[in-house]
Amino acid sequence: MIDRKSLVRRHAVHITEADPATVLTVGNGDFAYTADITGMQSFPAYHDQAAAMAERRLAVNTATMTTWGWHAMPNPDGHTLADAMSEHHSARGTVSYPDRFGLAALMGGDLPAEMRAGAWLSANPQRLDLGRVGLLLRTSPGAEPETTPDALRDTHQSLDLWTGSLSSRFRYADHEVKVTTVADPERARVSFRIESPLLADGRAGIVLRFPYASDGFFQTCDWTVPERHRTELQPAGPQECAVRRTLDDTTYTVRLTWSAGDVRPSENPHEYVLTTPSDVLELVVAFSPADEPGPDGTTFASLSEAAAEHWRGFWESGAAIDFTGSTDPRAAELERRVVLSQYLTAVNCSGVLPPQETGLITNSWHGKHHLEMHWWHAAHFAAWGRPELLERSLDWYRSILPEARATARRQRYGGARWPKQTSPDGRESPSDIGVFLIWQQPHPLYLLELLHRARPDASDLIARFAELVEDTAAFMVSFVEERDGVYHLPAPLVPAQEFYEATTTEDPTFELAYWWWGLEIAQRWRERGGLERHKHWQHVQDGLAAPYQRDGLYTAIATEPYLRRDDHPALLCALGFLPATPLVDPAVMTATLQDVRDNWDWNSAWGWDFPVLAMTATRVGRPALAVDALLMDTPKNHYLATGHTPQIGSLLPVYLPSNGALLAAVSLMAAGWDGADTDRPGFPAEGWSVQHEGFTPWP
Repeated sequence: MIDRKSLVRRHAVHITEADPATVLTVGNGDFAYTADITGMQSFPAYHDQAAAMAERRLAVNTATMTTWGWHAMPNPDGHTLADAMSEHHSARGTVSYPDRFGLAALMGGDLPAEMRAGAWLSANPQRLDLGRVGLLLRTSPGAEPETTPDALRDTHQSLDLWTGSLSSRFRYADHEVKVTTVADPERARVSFRIESPLLADGRAGIVLRFPYASDGFFQTCDWTVPERHRTELQPAGPQECAVRRTLDDTTYTVRLTWSAGDVRPSENPHEYVLTTPSDVLELVVAFSPADEPGPDGTTFASLSEAAAEHWRGFWESGAAIDFTGSTDPRAAELERRVVLSQYLTAVNCSGVLPPQETGLITNSWHGKHHLEMHWWHAAHFAAWGRPELLERSLDWYRSILPEARATARRQRYGGARWPKQTSPDGRESPSDIGVFLIWQQPHPLYLLELLHRARPDASDLIARFAELVEDTAAFMVSFVEERDGVYHLPAPLVPAQEFYEATTTEDPTFELAYWWWGLEIAQRWRERGGLERHKHWQHVQDGLAAPYQRDGLYTAIATEPYLRRDDHPALLCALGFLPATPLVDPAVMTATLQDVRDNWDWNSAWGWDFPVLAMTATRVGRPALAVDALLMDTPKNHYLATGHTPQIGSLLPVYLPSNGALLAAVSLMAAGWDGADTDRPGFPAEGWSVQHEGFTPWP
């Protein structure tokens, strides 16, 4: 049996100096609070991503975010999705796609008039930064507060993954300051214990700052327009108050309880300062979308205890993997990445909505979730024996079925077409790429299959998701186009490797195999529900086009240019990410794998592409290549001390698909799949000592 406490605690995060790119987060999947070196959000400007991007350096915002916190800018022109539509000719007739918007045009700063509706619809709603709770440090009472950590000395910060507690200490003005930060495991609450004589003499206090929303690509807030929002402080009793927030049509409440002292407005708008006569201050800050009842007696001590119990239960449940005894010098680093990725995905990717690529840490693509990434964020939860963390987000698909059906009808398809980039309401975001993407379509089926494998006795799953399964498959069989008895995936479409022309691309290798597998899952769900296999679905499965080959290798697509050797090597997903299917020849995929490994532009690849390579290598019996892939030394496969993998500087300094994909790959490498003839098929016998427990094998 693995000593899980030792395994987890040897990878606790320790930070000894401030860095704009170094942030640590506490949270619960639906709420997260991201802190700087002080354990609070004391230096917002120091971590400002926009300023860092302009200076070509790396930074991560320190934001407070939830799955329910969203805001939409005013829409005086009344833009609707119809305003972003273009017509496309197809075998089904003329159909409309909301493709009149492109990120390149937005970044270029010169937005054509025909793209303005698409730009507003893409940027709205945006995920909201609910406010910053930080330390206010002054050299003397009444002096200007510090705005950077430059004056801090002897900084040390540690994140105890076993208890979910963030401990920070430093010296300021010749005095020690200690801060302990914990998040409520159930609600949108964060609590602090601050210890320092600077509190009592007025040189330290707590500051609450509330910004306006931002419709920027990655910005979480706008501090420059105080007139556009309202903040109202309402005392609620001794050491209690509520802060009512109004941003256009968005309202929410922040409730504070503290051990001693007073809260007063500062000289700055939307800013409040908490001071205390004590050397110790305990504070609980709760965020809610409505005016919930007042304090319930929760204290720092009770929240700290609840967090410790929650995280201990998390680590003691599900799967674990231990590389102790390995002689490969890379083993410790891989183990560190695995442990940190479990924490990061639990905090950011286990909520009631599919997460955005940057989780609840900072924004990307306006905070919206990308459904093609949902698999990478959350599929691993089922394989790692924590299926409840995956299940939380799956009912959301049921809630947007009407929107998905409307999309399919508009494009003259049956069933329900799932969006690519969206927000809680399920409305597609206009894009000249995203609206043509199709590999997110089978995702709900695959995720449900993994959930069922991890919870085979959960009889409610079949009936609960039957309608979703039927509608997902109905779209898939109506999307294909029959020619001479063969079913093709026709244009317009964009494959997972997104740099192919939508109007001419057909039969991408990965998506063909995924179509077969998705329909096979749907058939199995019918059988589990007491129905026969659907004859037409079976006819489509049996008649799907074979992936295109050239010179004995698979290409990405079946039309020119056939294969580009940059971006995502998604053709490998046809065997690796997916189990064996009748469409893919393992020998051809093995040759394709080696060709991709040797000739791909890996500097252009993304964080989840290295696990893709590892999963394919594992399925075709190349364990050494699987490990090499996970630890490939390339810029986008670099894991910081925090466990994050920056992809495009401060534009995308956090990328959680990397972490989720790593966990998916490692679970496949350790536990294998149905019918695998060996344990640990993805690890070489030489150099690797691998002890694992609790995994659910893959299909």
